[in-house]
Amino acid sequence: MCGIVACLNEGPATGYLLPALRRLEYRGYDSVGIAVTTQDGAVARLRSVERIDALEAAVLRWAGAPLGGAGIGHTRWATHGGVSTANAHPLSDCSHRINLVHNGIIENAGLLRRRLERSGHRFESAVDSEVICHLIEDQLCDAGDPLLAVRRALSLLEGSWAIAVLDAASGRIIVSCHRSPLLLAHTASAVLVASDIAAVGEWVERFRVVDDGDVLELSDVEQHGQSTAGATVFGKTGGVGSVETPGLGGYVDYMAKEIDEQPTAVARLLAELADGVADGSLWRGLSMPAFERLRVVGCGTSLNAGHVIANLVRRFGGVPACLTVASEANSEVVEPDTLCLAISQSGETADVLRAVTTCAQPGTLLGLTNNSHSTLARSADAFLSCNAGPEIGVAATKTFVCQVIAGCALMISALIAVGRLSTSSAAGLVDTMESLPQRLAKATAAAASVVPDIAEKYCTAPGFIYIARGTGVPYAAEGALKLKELTYRWAEHYPAGELKHGPLALIGSGTPVVAVRGADKKLAANIAEVEVRGGHVVSVGTAESTIPVQADLAAPWGPLECIVPLQMLARTIGLTLGWDVDKPRNLAKSVTVE
Repeated sequence: MCGIVACLNEGPATGYLLPALRRLEYRGYDSVGIAVTTQDGAVARLRSVERIDALEAAVLRWAGAPLGGAGIGHTRWATHGGVSTANAHPLSDCSHRINLVHNGIIENAGLLRRRLERSGHRFESAVDSEVICHLIEDQLCDAGDPLLAVRRALSLLEGSWAIAVLDAASGRIIVSCHRSPLLLAHTASAVLVASDIAAVGEWVERFRVVDDGDVLELSDVEQHGQSTAGATVFGKTGGVGSVETPGLGGYVDYMAKEIDEQPTAVARLLAELADGVADGSLWRGLSMPAFERLRVVGCGTSLNAGHVIANLVRRFGGVPACLTVASEANSEVVEPDTLCLAISQSGETADVLRAVTTCAQPGTLLGLTNNSHSTLARSADAFLSCNAGPEIGVAATKTFVCQVIAGCALMISALIAVGRLSTSSAAGLVDTMESLPQRLAKATAAAASVVPDIAEKYCTAPGFIYIARGTGVPYAAEGALKLKELTYRWAEHYPAGELKHGPLALIGSGTPVVAVRGADKKLAANIAEVEVRGGHVVSVGTAESTIPVQADLAAPWGPLECIVPLQMLARTIGLTLGWDVDKPRNLAKSVTVE
């Protein structure tokens, strides 16, 4: 969940570290810090439990020797140890020679810590990562060389890591990764390492992904890289979803901007995919085998998008489809001829990456991601980019919509290719799909005129219930998730028919119930059940709804237009309550730990 960056530069390292950390803040913002060499041969370690602005101010206040060209940085999402300066990275060993930033979890940290403490090591933090510093310190006593000491220390670890180590004695920087992403890039004057191309894309044209097990020294990468010679080098274009960090462009927050960008993002995606849908060529181009069943694997928003895709496959192809919560996949029994569709916005979601090792049979793993150079994209048998473009807000908006469209387009193409859907039927679906940008734009305009008053009315409500039937259920789930993420109020979604089987007990006078209208006419009776018990219904979808977005209820992907007002409602209530809707508490954009 954390973001790391390292720099070896001819000029001051902070010129790269600070902007890179700002671009990585979506990966965690509980604390931030850097360790940089100084011109008198020491290392300056600056940390803050505030945001990047506070770290930048600390650098400006630095009164010691001028900062040098070697440095490492970190922005944290807390797993072990609370949010405090002591627990902020970079961490250090007893002598403060070894400075380290780490993304991942060390699963045997407790055992290692006890052993190290018994041998005299003094720990300054409650963070699992600190054990790596002390292990390297121990190995240095025997190995003498920092590169060899890092290699030996890593051999003692269990878990996942991407690390950057700055040796204060020599100014050398050593990096490595195992089950956690890391990439390497060069400028004319600097060698850079980061968790994501978004951190360094402004400065580089080409990069390569550091392979699991690599231990690289930045000063001499070609000599020390274990797999450098055969490594694939990528250009930063060609589907990397987050190369640039766009500005706000006059918006108050990124979420508002990204909600408004949804029609444009969908139009761009359809321009790329639509021609290959009705003739089956989009699917055939992936060279995947025919399948009899579909298993969708994902988490959170991506799983909700997968629910929409599964509904389409069942309805139009008669293909059995099931949903797997990635973190619970270890007990799944996979039937033969099953296609595993793994969905992850970042392509680095640890639960998804672990799940596909048990849910995917050889040759059947298809990835859907917004990052063409991610671990998921590289490890899948085939992948499709949802091409949403950069998304800075932690609560997903346009990535959800683009996942739905990309996944549905691909599955329609697949059903054509395997003979489960006629070309004439597919052509009609494509025509309907191509109207979506305009429909989403109209939904945005319609919602903008009514959502603020609704948000003001219900912003003090302690909780919400979201209901829908049929194809509307995934959108109710996504709407409830957005409200939880941005307002910190409880919000639960239910298939509306389930109300009478328990959840109706939650309805009292004034309870807000958001009803996502779909094609199922039985929803009206469920709404009546709520209203007669005093619940306040906010309906979304049809012309007569509270929020009349006039969704296409007959579309195979359901009332997609309804997601726009649900996103806007969550954002507006969050802002009314005074929260940061771009960076909600306890959350991060890229979930790289299990």
